Amino acid sequence: MKLWDLAHIRTGDKGNISNVSVTVYDPKDFRSIKEKLTPDFIKEWLGEQVQGEILRYELPQLGALNFVLYDALGGGVTSSTAIDKHGKTLGSYLLDIPF
Repeated sequence: MKLWDLAHIRTGDKGNISNVSVTVYDPKDFRSIKEKLTPDFIKEWLGEQVQGEILRYELPQLGALNFVLYDALGGGVTSSTAIDKHGKTLGSYLLDIPF
């Protein structure tokens, strides 16, 4: 089973900061996702893509976790030479996490 079986993802960006939210389909899955998707785990999973800190905000009423990834877009949309300047594929990559 992969994260995509349990949740959906939305991403956004502001400058060199990427924002990724993970929202479960079924509230019963929130606890297991919360336990596994720690900032340290996300940092390790994304590797060198995220150079800065990762903060996690919990929204248990919504069954959601919101991650703020600093220094994650190669300098930001206007200065990055990366193909994915907005970081949309970061969310897709998270969906491949096994559960």
